[in-house]
Amino acid sequence: MLKSEYILLVFGMGLVTYLPRWIPLFALARRNLPRWFVEWLDLIPSAILSALLLPALVTAGEPRTINLFQPELWVAVPTFIFALKTKSLGGTVVVGMILFWLAGKIM
Repeated sequence: MLKSEYILLVFGMGLVTYLPRWIPLFALARRNLPRWFVEWLDLIPSAILSALLLPALVTAGEPRTINLFQPELWVAVPTFIFALKTKSLGGTVVVGMILFWLAGKIM
């Protein structure tokens, strides 16, 4: 590709990334949203994270089969409990890394 095509490609990718975030922000910035809707919007990041993590934690192999004895799952449970209790992002990362290292030594 030519240099101008790369520039156009990067500009287009930036536009496609930016617009879906900007349009709702611009459209909803001056409106009072119902409380139930705001609470529902707060749940979206958790739902997306759960949808991404759960298959990796409970399935393994090719084709994917359920495997509840993976080290990742056994590390995720106490790490999640630690995160709920402390609300500390840094502490959760450290606890998760230490537990994953220990699981590698044990299993």
